[in-house]
Amino acid sequence: MLFDSSIRKELARSFGATLVVLVTVVMTMMLIRTLGQASRGSVNPSDVMLVMGFTVLGQLPTILSLSLFMAVVSVLSRMYRDSEMVIWFSAGQGLVSLLRPLLRFAWPVMAVIAILSLGVWPWANAQIQELKTRYEQRSDIDRIAPGEFQESANGTRVFFIDKDSPDTQVGNNIFIATSNGTKESVTSARSARLEVRAGERFALLSQGQRLESATDQHGLKISEFAEYGTRIGSASSTSTEQLAVKTRTTHELLMESTIPAYQAELGWRLGLALAAINFVILGLALASVNPRAGRSGSLMFALFAFVVYFNLMTLGQSWVGAGKLSLSAFMFFLHGGTLVLALIILAVRHNRWTLRRLQPARRIP
Repeated sequence: MLFDSSIRKELARSFGATLVVLVTVVMTMMLIRTLGQASRGSVNPSDVMLVMGFTVLGQLPTILSLSLFMAVVSVLSRMYRDSEMVIWFSAGQGLVSLLRPLLRFAWPVMAVIAILSLGVWPWANAQIQELKTRYEQRSDIDRIAPGEFQESANGTRVFFIDKDSPDTQVGNNIFIATSNGTKESVTSARSARLEVRAGERFALLSQGQRLESATDQHGLKISEFAEYGTRIGSASSTSTEQLAVKTRTTHELLMESTIPAYQAELGWRLGLALAAINFVILGLALASVNPRAGRSGSLMFALFAFVVYFNLMTLGQSWVGAGKLSLSAFMFFLHGGTLVLALIILAVRHNRWTLRRLQPARRIP
């Protein structure tokens, strides 16, 4: 009982500290990434914190798995370095006996990882997709901000308004650059107002000039106008895009599991839950046994193993999605193979098998 409680308390402290550090790092990275998307016009600047929060929530299964793996390796490495493992071994506690307290500590974390990967992950992706779609489907005039160049939804026009106006339907010093195939035009006007005609939104420009050119023809056409109308977009837009694979629920993926893309996404979600189990056993099997070795060496090796494991998961997901590998084969070879390898290493270290001990003794004549 003392053995179990002491190791679980230390695991809890190490896991909490590692989780706080990783969440802070990931939040900083996601904030920088989301701000970059907002600057490119993919995300509404007012929704930056929401998008960042949903993104971090979707990455929590990976963060929890890494925190659990690092906690197991760091605690066991410290026990080896401080010769505490020698005391436990001399008291009749073998290496396999450590597996029970490790699993008793890790099973709530594994349950949370399974819930997050199977349920919260698609929900968070759906929320992010909804925010992006809502922002992308706004009309062209809604994209215009005073003093900034803004691109239209289809990328064929660039708008500019010199300064804001008390009336949201009126603007001053308008600039519109249009590129449509082989034709390009630049329109400028002193003022503009918005009107809705037959369900379509129009910008009526006043006192302006229009320059037109064609890439397949020489010359430039210049015209001046007292009033010129250009279509901005429909009065209302209710079109929705088809949900991406990552936003579909696990139940939907199971119902349509014959599609390779759905199999790949399902394998990724199930793999996140299975990887947490493998990381606990792998951490016990790979913990440092040399008390003279530094603690950072085992942690770096554990981080390298984690990166390789998740890169193989990503590679396998792409293979399943492309139809090069079946889902069952991917799950068996990667997760099943990792589990068998971890158990073999654990058995070798627990029984202290060596090549010399496995070789038959030579008879001396």
